[in-house]
Amino acid sequence: MIVNRRLRRRIGLAAVSGMLMLSLSSFMPAKNEFTAAEQQQVSIATPGLFAQSQAFNVDFEIFRAKEYSFPLPVGKASLINGNSVMRISTAKGDAVKAMFDGYVRLSRKTESMGNVIVIRHDNGLETVYANNAENLVKVGQSIDAGQTIAIVGTKDGETYCDFSIMVNGARINPETIIELKSHKLRRQTVQFRKEGNRIGIKVIGGKDSSVSKNDKNDRNNKETNKKSGSSRSDHAMTLDPDEVYDPFTITNTFRLDLEKIGEKAWAYPLPDAKVISPYGGKRRHSGVDLKTKANDEIVAAFDGEVVASGPYFGYGNCIRIKHAYGLETLYSHQSKNFVKKGDKVKAGQVIGLTGRTGRATTEHLHFEMSFGGRRLDPAIVFDHSNHKLKAATLHLTKGSGVKSVKNQK
Repeated sequence: MIVNRRLRRRIGLAAVSGMLMLSLSSFMPAKNEFTAAEQQQVSIATPGLFAQSQAFNVDFEIFRAKEYSFPLPVGKASLINGNSVMRISTAKGDAVKAMFDGYVRLSRKTESMGNVIVIRHDNGLETVYANNAENLVKVGQSIDAGQTIAIVGTKDGETYCDFSIMVNGARINPETIIELKSHKLRRQTVQFRKEGNRIGIKVIGGKDSSVSKNDKNDRNNKETNKKSGSSRSDHAMTLDPDEVYDPFTITNTFRLDLEKIGEKAWAYPLPDAKVISPYGGKRRHSGVDLKTKANDEIVAAFDGEVVASGPYFGYGNCIRIKHAYGLETLYSHQSKNFVKKGDKVKAGQVIGLTGRTGRATTEHLHFEMSFGGRRLDPAIVFDHSNHKLKAATLHLTKGSGVKSVKNQK
């Protein structure tokens, strides 16, 4: 189906005005613009981190090997300063690595810590690397996990990096997240809760925790705080807006790794369909047309909430579903809709039947995706030939658009 410019503009405005704004916070890479205070003060509150909820969870089980690095892989770690700092001793000239992806918030020389770097990460944490001989990165710079950010320094005859982890400006015991001897990331889910000026930390599940699987599931079912992009039962990501935090409260860009979305948290919208009209082209097609047969079952592509259901101009019977991270999907020309505005839907749930209502010449599904009210090509998300998600990471930039980067094996 082809939608003309004027109609697309009207529909786009309607989509924006009808969209329920996401709230809360998961993360990926932190914003790359910082205030003067953020660039000067090592310990400072993270804007918006607890704006909508007093707690958030980070599931460290879903991190892949390339998404984590011990700051000094060959160093020897010990805890100092009341277990709030990890001193990593090593040899002169060793390279200091970033623990997670993120953005450099601070990079300067201080009187007490020497050359220090602070990186704000996608998951709500900040990491601090002090006593560097030389800082190799600048404020605002995008950093990948494992990237060299500094050369380790020497003080009083000892070569070391003083490493710490902060939540909202408060240092936490690094051993909660990292195994000191093996340098490995602990495979567990950790809850961070704001308690006045302090941060309460609780391990609520995972392979490396003492919480049993049944007990963990029971706790999660009762949990009122919303998780940062992971499923309640299988530690995989979901796009349910009620299950994840809004990363754009603290960041401009969020990286959504499609391979991390749980198997049950996505579905191809029209199983066994073939593409009869792709996105874009000379006719500026606003979506992709998928065809099987008349009155075939259409399913929700991801978990979400129905924000519109009913006839809409040339779309005919139309359904619009809001997902996490500012994403929406649209399904049109149905012969019948099975959901109404306000309904919560799960990926794979039947929401309607294929038809030719509105401006259509054959029974089919016109499927659209959008981010922040701007349409995107569904082919950057779905492999239409194999009816599966692409092995790619979407870089979602607030107020801008979407960039797809193929995942490296």
